[in-house]
Amino acid sequence: MQRPALKNLLATRKALPSQCNLLRQRKSLQRCNYATAAGLDINPISGALGAEILNVDLSSPLSKETTHTIRKALLDHLVIFFRSQNLSPSSYLKFTSQFGKPVEYPFVKGIEGHPEVINVLKREHEVTNFGGVWHSDTSYQSVPPLGSVLLALEVPPYGGDTLFANQYLAYEALSPSLKQTLSTLKGVSTSSKADASKTREDRVKDSGHKTEVLEAVHPVVRTHPETGRQSLYINVAHTSRFEGWTEDESAPLLQYLFQHQIKPEFTCRFRWEVGSIAFWDNRCALHNPINDYHGYRRSMWRITLAGDSPR
Repeated sequence: MQRPALKNLLATRKALPSQCNLLRQRKSLQRCNYATAAGLDINPISGALGAEILNVDLSSPLSKETTHTIRKALLDHLVIFFRSQNLSPSSYLKFTSQFGKPVEYPFVKGIEGHPEVINVLKREHEVTNFGGVWHSDTSYQSVPPLGSVLLALEVPPYGGDTLFANQYLAYEALSPSLKQTLSTLKGVSTSSKADASKTREDRVKDSGHKTEVLEAVHPVVRTHPETGRQSLYINVAHTSRFEGWTEDESAPLLQYLFQHQIKPEFTCRFRWEVGSIAFWDNRCALHNPINDYHGYRRSMWRITLAGDSPR
């Protein structure tokens, strides 16, 4: 005859697999495709981040419910994608203005009549692509952007995909001791790091803007102003050192974090088509456009939305 305590323990152990399965099922349901009350289909493209939103024409006026649903999808998935969109510069600005204030990019002149819209272009003969390194947009500004939006005008027959990385997951995967260390640190971001500055030389040359050096200091661990979640807020393109540390002193820890924050399990990959749109949250996601389409032209319109001071 089994003792009561042993009997209860065996019963608990038998229940654990079913409980674990239930937890896995609940987690899976959070990531599976779903339709919304606004009639949109939201389909995650990876386990880490990213979702395509279907059944919406962004050139038409959006209801408050649809706008709310799209914003919630952005907060939930960090980067959202749309297909087969046909937008003029005016309608593109009207769409993005529902989620923030479009602002001018500091180094590249906007298109004619629409200074907030820049052309992210790589010509057939060029070998360097714009922003072709892992980064969060313009983190060297004291108030970096909330998000960025890209609309594909011309795409190569292959290549030119964009990678995205979830910085919530990157932070959460760190050890408690390293989290504690990083909680006291601030990162110095600069526009002059060579890996990043060389990727915009052609476009700066086109627009005739001065290439002044911009620099800002932000927390290494940032708290999202809308979700309250913490994420890493550094990137190899712009973060040069920790405040109060030299570059040599900062390099070992920064190099570890730069490699850690782009692990495959934190990422998704998006393949562009003409009319595709990507809208990402710069406060918690990195991106990297892949430069693997030499000899072909790739042209995008980009709009940047004003953000807040990282805390």
